[in-house]
Amino acid sequence: MSQTLSSRQRKPTYKRIYDEMRRAIISGEYKRGERLPSEAELMEQFATSRPTVARALRDLQHLGLIERRVGSGTYVRTDIGSQSYLFGLLIPNLGETEIFEPVCREMSISSQATNHALLWGITSDQAYADKEEQAEQLCQQYISRKVAGVFFAPLEYTPNRDQVNQRIADALDQAGIPVVLLDRCLYAYPRRSHFDRVGIDNRLAGYTVTEHLLKLGCRRIMFVVLPHSAETVENRITGYREALIKYGVAPDPDWICRGEPSDHAFVRRILDQFGAEAFVCANDFTAAKLMHTLDELGVSIPTDVRIVGIDDVKYAKLLRVPLTTLHQPCRHIGAAAVKAMIERIANPNMPARDILLGCRLIVRQSCGARLRPDSSK
Repeated sequence: MSQTLSSRQRKPTYKRIYDEMRRAIISGEYKRGERLPSEAELMEQFATSRPTVARALRDLQHLGLIERRVGSGTYVRTDIGSQSYLFGLLIPNLGETEIFEPVCREMSISSQATNHALLWGITSDQAYADKEEQAEQLCQQYISRKVAGVFFAPLEYTPNRDQVNQRIADALDQAGIPVVLLDRCLYAYPRRSHFDRVGIDNRLAGYTVTEHLLKLGCRRIMFVVLPHSAETVENRITGYREALIKYGVAPDPDWICRGEPSDHAFVRRILDQFGAEAFVCANDFTAAKLMHTLDELGVSIPTDVRIVGIDDVKYAKLLRVPLTTLHQPCRHIGAAAVKAMIERIANPNMPARDILLGCRLIVRQSCGARLRPDSSK
């Protein structure tokens, strides 16, 4: 009981308001079209400020549960659940890319809130060929089930990912099934698919984490990326290069280090050849593997080298040296994806959209920002 109370006390107030209002709407406590309590009433009920209440209501509006009428108030939407859809999740790298778990969880919540259903299709963590085959099989299952739409996160880290992703997209197109892409496009810039995409501005993400290291005085900054990564990583590399140029650092093409960060020889070569001061990692998974290798090589973080990642996965703050990283708003990405799908079904001919959500930098120990001046490099 004390543990439950402690958990409630730790939950942000805006989230408590959001959860309580969502529960009341979904349960029917507030009927369709009914006016909700005013911001002032909610402020009194939850003993909080107007910005906190406004944030919770903004999230409920983003979820599609409420509408705010100027000069009148906030109302439960009348069209909630007017038509039920069955959607499919096609995320081959679900077990490898941790951001997808909270994204999918929120998509499930959002679907239920608007009276829709979500099929979870998961490929097992097997060899590349098996994963590619499973992804295509799952696509065919969704087509045979005649789902109303598919949320698709294109394959990465497999040699044939481009061909498999294209076959999946073509099959769904031929079946007339709308697709919303999660996190990444099918193609590298400047080519673009005709599907909506929901995610973050990856170019800005790469720029932001690199600029953070530059402001700390680092200049020889490497970018570490696993082979066969998704096109999102190329956008992060573009942002990385732009930050270096802005701060007067000529980006060396060899500073883009494509390889396995758990490979001691690969990491040692980077350290010896370039005298690396810092690493920007394509994601937190890469950063965690690199940290482990550096530990085994006797390289101290952040005294000898500094590291930043992108994603802010659950374990980022639990690493031996807590990781500075860019936080992806996974919950909002999930809700935005469901909303985008419903809008796409209602308006199939509107132009393809990139729905990009903002991120925030989470500063922890790995970047060296908290080193005393006399102990920094």
